[in-house]
Amino acid sequence: MRRPTAGPAPQIVRQKSDWQVLRTLLPYLFEHKARVALALLMLAAAKGANVGVPLVMKAIVDRLAPGAVAQQSAATVAIVVPAALLVGYGLLRLATTLFTELREFVFARVTQGAVRKAAIEVFRHLHALSLRFHLERQTGGVTRDIERGTRGIQSLVSYTLYSILPTLIEFGLIIGILVARYDPWFAGITVVALVLYIGWTISVTEWRTGLRRTMNELDSSASTKAIDSLLNYETVKYFGNEDWEARRYDESMAAWQRAAIRSQTSLSLLNTGQSAIIAMAVTAIMWRATLGVVDGRMTLGDLVLVNAFMIQLYVPLNFLGVIYREIKQSIADMDRLFGLLEQHREVADRPGAQTLAIRSRAPEVRFEQVDFGYDKTADGAHKRQILFGVGFTIAPGAKLAVVGHSGSGKSTLARLLFRFYDVDGGRITIDGQDIRDVTQQSLRAAIGIVPQDTVLFNDSIEYNIAYGRPGASHDEIVAAARAAHIHDFIAGLPDGYATVVGERGLKLSGGEKQRVAIARTILKNPAILVFDEATSALDTRSEQAIQRELKAIASDRTTLVIAHRLSTVVDADEILVLDKGRVVERGGHAALLALGGLYAQMWALQGAERAVAA
Repeated sequence: MRRPTAGPAPQIVRQKSDWQVLRTLLPYLFEHKARVALALLMLAAAKGANVGVPLVMKAIVDRLAPGAVAQQSAATVAIVVPAALLVGYGLLRLATTLFTELREFVFARVTQGAVRKAAIEVFRHLHALSLRFHLERQTGGVTRDIERGTRGIQSLVSYTLYSILPTLIEFGLIIGILVARYDPWFAGITVVALVLYIGWTISVTEWRTGLRRTMNELDSSASTKAIDSLLNYETVKYFGNEDWEARRYDESMAAWQRAAIRSQTSLSLLNTGQSAIIAMAVTAIMWRATLGVVDGRMTLGDLVLVNAFMIQLYVPLNFLGVIYREIKQSIADMDRLFGLLEQHREVADRPGAQTLAIRSRAPEVRFEQVDFGYDKTADGAHKRQILFGVGFTIAPGAKLAVVGHSGSGKSTLARLLFRFYDVDGGRITIDGQDIRDVTQQSLRAAIGIVPQDTVLFNDSIEYNIAYGRPGASHDEIVAAARAAHIHDFIAGLPDGYATVVGERGLKLSGGEKQRVAIARTILKNPAILVFDEATSALDTRSEQAIQRELKAIASDRTTLVIAHRLSTVVDADEILVLDKGRVVERGGHAALLALGGLYAQMWALQGAERAVAA
């Protein structure tokens, strides 16, 4: 079976502006508008209580100052201050924590709901993309993009709601209090420091974002190499290329290491600049406060208040660089995730597509002058055309076989029938319905296939057989296994039908995997059957037994058989011989032998091979 030549990996991401990415995210969050509004209300309440704590602390300090104590009775100091101010101080502390936790409780469903919806939407879209995309994609890179993107949504929402917005609200409240109650210098120093801090953070972080993006790309590249190598474990072992694979992986990791070192160095520069700006601002503000106390314009409580405000404001600001960097990284990761949703669905249901209507148990299948090629260029031409005006009809309940040399286009017929690709010319119909006019779901529900290369899920044998019809009973699964002559083998295993087959079914032999695929198709019970070299991995004895079973289950169905071994198709109602994408001969087995053409040559060649093997 010849596969289409894979071109370069598709460009998954088109980098968009931060605001474009955020606008893409907003609909996922605003599905819970009431919760968002309530969380913001809790956020404002928590920050209001937090700003109130230094105000109460100022009142406590002023009441306990030596001059104030001298003017009050001991009873007043001992009772009123603890009973009123200290209790209020404690309540404000509690309120800050309480409203913060309530905010997280209310917003948790919003965040997790957005992550879940985005992930399932991308997952569904990936399954909706054409086979061409999946043959060209790099699985490791795509899975990392999904993983990072969903994590990026959580991080962005967390940092924005729990760090950025609270800091901005608190900053606004503090500036308002400083302007209303104190020397304008305090507010001026705070604003200037904040502007310098944000300016430094953004400028350095923008530079660092490029370094982080390079790190991500190198990380994805290394992951892709590792996953691809592990998936091809047997091939690596066959050729003894463990060291070669390790060197390839190490080269990617070395490039990632260099990028990571540059990123860490730039982070140190960012943190140093931030600390310098904060230190200078706090020093200047405390100097002005100290002068105010010395001059008698401010009390000790005012000094404590200003100092507490600065600590409350600049401690979260000290993490602004990290937060801003993580937000930028989260946006970049989300861009890659949402970029997957922008991948063009090459094969999509037409508007108003109807469910495939099969008029009888065995429908008619017709290929009408079908042209098709892989690897389209920008102008729509093909680098390699596979089929040239192929036309044939499979009568209801008939068995049609397609034979030919490798690369002649045999397996492409099955892909087109399943509509993994759309034809470039002509059309394919089932009971007179163009398959492009019906839903893909109904089309594929009507067709069952036993492929040449059977890939199984890393799950139990029972799960893999039941995949043909999810929800089937155990007895139905066993009956299908019996029909595929694999029940005795399964029953002899220690875990029976619960035996896990391993990654891609590698714990089973090729013949065992193929019989599982046959059982799966039998369980599906489709109206149209496609056998793509269905017994190629079986020994002669098993092949003969399976052929009898395949013939039995195909007796009342429309069947397309793609074969290399001509001995498996001698009973077909019609045999097509493909050569370089064209039908060069057609007819029954005896008629084609009598013709003395390509089929006869292939039959003679395979007969000689069988004689030698015997």
